[in-house]
Amino acid sequence: MDHHPMLDGLPIEIVLLAATMILAIVNLFWAANARTKQYGTKWNVGARDEQLPPIEPLPGRLLRAQANLMETLPLFAAAVLAATAVGRLGQLTAWGAHLYFFGRLIYLPLYAMGTPVIRTVVWMIAMAGLLMVIAGIFCR
Repeated sequence: MDHHPMLDGLPIEIVLLAATMILAIVNLFWAANARTKQYGTKWNVGARDEQLPPIEPLPGRLLRAQANLMETLPLFAAAVLAATAVGRLGQLTAWGAHLYFFGRLIYLPLYAMGTPVIRTVVWMIAMAGLLMVIAGIFCR
């Protein structure tokens, strides 16, 4: 009998994928809000054609964190969906999805605060989780 982790009848990997999408939306709005605070509402609702001063540290870090998440989120989504489609969800994919989501969750505030080194270690943990989900596609 399969004892795969489920939440409300859904595989935990799908739940963590949905949670990561919510995290991406939070990151997007946090970065947009920080940038709008710097440049103003008129800039935000305008064509944004004018030259602007350099972005301040916090909105800059939030935008870079957002770009970084967008580099790996499509891979994570594809890996979770592929593992689900071929029936290869298991402990490896469940652990990998947890590492990816919680790594990305911790990464965002670390990046926002400008925390060096630890942020990179957390990013590597999230990447290890992604690789575990991908490996799960090929391993039983």
